[in-house]
Amino acid sequence: MQVITENDNYTFQKHTGVGLGNFDGLHIGHMALINTLISECKLNDLHSIVYTFTRHPDTMLRKTLINQLITTNEQKTKLLELTALDTLYYKEFDEAFSRLSPEEFIKDVLIDTMKIRLAVVGFNYRFGYMGKGDVEYLKKSGEKYGFRVIVVPPVKVKSEIVSSTLIREYIKKGKMDRVFQLLGRHFSLYGTVIAGRRVGRTLGFPTANIMAHPKMVVPANGVYITKTKYADKWLNSITNVGVAPTLREGSNFSIETHLLDYDEDIYGKDIEVCFIHKLRDEKKYDSIESLKKQVADDIRKAKSYWEVLK
Repeated sequence: MQVITENDNYTFQKHTGVGLGNFDGLHIGHMALINTLISECKLNDLHSIVYTFTRHPDTMLRKTLINQLITTNEQKTKLLELTALDTLYYKEFDEAFSRLSPEEFIKDVLIDTMKIRLAVVGFNYRFGYMGKGDVEYLKKSGEKYGFRVIVVPPVKVKSEIVSSTLIREYIKKGKMDRVFQLLGRHFSLYGTVIAGRRVGRTLGFPTANIMAHPKMVVPANGVYITKTKYADKWLNSITNVGVAPTLREGSNFSIETHLLDYDEDIYGKDIEVCFIHKLRDEKKYDSIESLKKQVADDIRKAKSYWEVLK
């Protein structure tokens, strides 16, 4: 898969099929759209492109909004590399771009730059200045300029329409089983292991602390069954998200992962933590001994969970 940005000044030589949207999360609805795009492009000898943005448009249009990401651009790229997509095109959503009219977007971007012959969009897709362009406008433009438009209907799971907004809400509630159903994979956080207070090691449960991307949505405080990727291996783990009230004064937030049956020093290394299931809420215990017993019980439950899957 080719990854390009507008700074590459790339000119497409072949007619294209373009998937349009922000694609934060690459959830099952997004993947339905992208798989439709790839399939149709192969059938019609078109170059498949996902056209998306380096940052969510809302971060510029709504100045006070700090959008909480489900995937970083790096994650998005890695996930799409697993598909048969030809090109991932990242566009910077800036002031000038936000003022393009729907007609200008179609002519300047889709026709002149992309040489489009097929557009694949979601049912609620909007574009152009103030979101004035919609699916019907796109269809009429396709008839006018000679490109086909496929509108992918909403994907539902248990009567809920899958959306990034809904997934964020479930992540923030710690409902990771539901997140898995809507996302089509386990939600994960990437980060470099940083030095903590090493209190976990003194308790007999060493942890790897990460600082997640500042714009990523973070699961609700609590203890989770997780899988952690380190050095291309997936390790069973449990992760505490929160302030560790028994061990710390104040409200220093942390994401701390204990790797089960693994004791190598991985400070400074990059890891990925996949959140599988929430075991319990975070709680302040009366003593360190009570905390140690609770962590041991958490580990026992996590090991039982993995044993069932063998």
